[in-house]
Amino acid sequence: MLIGYMRPNQDDLSCEIQLEILNDLKCDLFFTEEHSSPKKREMLNKMINELQAGDTIVVAKLFSFADSTRHLAELLHQLAEKQAYLYSVGEGINTNPSSTSGYRYSFHESVNYLLNFQSDVISENTKKGLYEAKQKGMKPGRPRKADENVKRAIIMYQSQKFSLAQIKEETGISKTTLYRYLEN
Repeated sequence: MLIGYMRPNQDDLSCEIQLEILNDLKCDLFFTEEHSSPKKREMLNKMINELQAGDTIVVAKLFSFADSTRHLAELLHQLAEKQAYLYSVGEGINTNPSSTSGYRYSFHESVNYLLNFQSDVISENTKKGLYEAKQKGMKPGRPRKADENVKRAIIMYQSQKFSLAQIKEETGISKTTLYRYLEN
């Protein structure tokens, strides 16, 4: 049986993209998490508990399935104990040796997949953190210098009585930042 598993992420909050991919593969059953949090993944636990020998879990990408490389290893171990398989469409990984979709992979390839997977997890967590920060009214990026220090640095520079080192020491404004403000 092909079992589709979906979890919301920043690029697919309603799981529509994942659902389209899994529908194209004609999954027999679907499990969808209501949230993207790694905690309380009730549908994942339910799905793992209901697995039968020969079942294949299908995911759009590995980071939908697992939260870290360690978590992925734990889940793959659980699948192996139940004689079930994983097919990750995005990475083209299929652990079922008799399957015609996807392909079997060597240890060397699996290391590359794990590195890409970890990169996806970090990227997803970064996007989520930036989104949450924006919701709280925070602005991403480097903090801006205080306006009064910039004004003081410009006045000091224009007076021609101070060196750039003295201006930086007094105001905390670097030469590059000072020139950028002077251009504007």
